[in-house]
Amino acid sequence: MKLFRFTLLLFLFTFTVTISAQSIIKTTLEPNQIPEAPSNWTKKNQLGFDISEIAFVNWSAGGTSSISGLFKGEFARTYAKGNHKWFNELIVKYGLNKQDGTELRKTDDALIFNSTYGFRKDTTSNWYYSAKYNFSTQFTDGYNYPNRDIAISRPFAPAYIFLGAGAENSNKAKNRTFYFSPITLKTTLVLDQYLADQGAFGVKKAVYATGPLDPTNTILIEQGQKVKAEFGILLTGYMKSEIFKNIFYENRLSLYTDYLNRFGNVDVDYDTRLDLVVNAYVKANIGIHLVYDDDIKTKKDVVDPTTGATSQVNDGPRAQLRQVLGVGLVYAFQ
Repeated sequence: MKLFRFTLLLFLFTFTVTISAQSIIKTTLEPNQIPEAPSNWTKKNQLGFDISEIAFVNWSAGGTSSISGLFKGEFARTYAKGNHKWFNELIVKYGLNKQDGTELRKTDDALIFNSTYGFRKDTTSNWYYSAKYNFSTQFTDGYNYPNRDIAISRPFAPAYIFLGAGAENSNKAKNRTFYFSPITLKTTLVLDQYLADQGAFGVKKAVYATGPLDPTNTILIEQGQKVKAEFGILLTGYMKSEIFKNIFYENRLSLYTDYLNRFGNVDVDYDTRLDLVVNAYVKANIGIHLVYDDDIKTKKDVVDPTTGATSQVNDGPRAQLRQVLGVGLVYAFQ
């Protein structure tokens, strides 16, 4: 019952803040006021909050009460003048889930920044000579639940940086962009020494040697590296279209392969989402996020039969899949 009351209050508070935050748009000029010159910058700001809740009170069939919340923010700035275009995008996501009898658990966590500069020969062409920068990491520690003693990821562990140059085809009318770069530097950061020593996310792991006096004891010879650099090919694509009235389909795809380390072994990051718009402030969405990276090894807990201690070992690379279904509030502003 407490969980239900908390959910109701949270929903009402979010709705009130969203409505009260509406800005007043002036449609007329004051006397003797000079109209502002058109800006070369366009802006996009969007905040969203999805919530799902289920509560049971004396329910004969049984069940566990739970509440989930997901905060999302998308901010974009685009500079366009003549043959030049500079696009910047910031995406933030953070989600939590709470069930009766369990602690708070993270459901989503992302901090992504994209920046692309392009130059084209004439104003009618959709092809640009482009340079692209991408940075991504997370806000808080990640765990292999229910194990909360050992973090399997941390802020900036990992963090990914892509920097390269290539060609981009951008069609504003069709809301789609394709980018190809044959020269892209990918940098993986693991700024946590414990994870770096394990060789997490593809960095070079620590080197140990057997103790000269006690064979069961190991001695650290060299710490794990916190940075891994790769040089390869990057292909990205973005498309958003209205497939039916008030139903929008959005796709983001990133493919990368390294020239020197197993060329042809492709890292895949594919995010697809279906937005069902109810009105200007209410939206439902269905999304699937698929990731495959040979450097990301899944973890599994192993219990020592002698001591009873729990440790984590690598279980090889696996395709990662996350599915999201949510209904929530959206607020767009300038």
